[in-house]
Amino acid sequence: MNLAMNGPLARRLRLATMPAPPGVKGPSLRLWLGEGLRVVPPLALRQQSVPQAAQTRTVMLLPGFGAHPRAMRHLRRALGDAGHAVSDWGEGFNLGPDSENLARLSARIADLHAETGQKVILVGWSLGGLFARELAHRMPDAVGGVITMGTPFSGDRHANNAWRAYHLVTGHDVADPPVKADFAAKPPVPTVALWSSRDGIVAPRSARGKPEERDRAIGLRCTHIGFSADPRSIGVVLELLDGGQD
Repeated sequence: MNLAMNGPLARRLRLATMPAPPGVKGPSLRLWLGEGLRVVPPLALRQQSVPQAAQTRTVMLLPGFGAHPRAMRHLRRALGDAGHAVSDWGEGFNLGPDSENLARLSARIADLHAETGQKVILVGWSLGGLFARELAHRMPDAVGGVITMGTPFSGDRHANNAWRAYHLVTGHDVADPPVKADFAAKPPVPTVALWSSRDGIVAPRSARGKPEERDRAIGLRCTHIGFSADPRSIGVVLELLDGGQD
């Protein structure tokens, strides 16, 4: 019994039920519940007109916590229709960072850079954006820019409504990941943070960041889940890729 109480599952449960740091909280319950109510109509996505890009880019999409690359299929389709060379991150479901998956991603980015002769633009949704920022720090010669979508890179890592689930799944504190990195430090490449006042998962101030932590911050009015599917969000990413991220 004592072993069970001190085993991996018990640790995860303790982490998942720990109190939030004083004064730190995520979006309101109203916004959180709204994540399941405001769904992008499939018809709006099918009818979205995608202009051809003035310059095609090599792009890698990195999904959010617990999400599979398929969750970003609408964004991937739109970028592909515009003429960009788009790949997913190749890691399946995003269950958090570790030294192994960061090493594999670094190798994948290096291969894409070598194959295309272009620096790779990293588009990271939520937790995927933290991967993108760290990879840009490690590989500035191969990464041409970072676009984060609802990514909690600034301030306390508990300023969101998903940290308990993160603790339960990963077995470590969101503020103490197995990979040591300063996610708030601006990568040495063009970095744009997309954030939303309607985000029900990540606090806007955490996804917006401070001026010194990114080059630009663009506010949207979509849900957290909608970042990778809302036509307005997709349109902004297309504009950014067309606007000279290199």
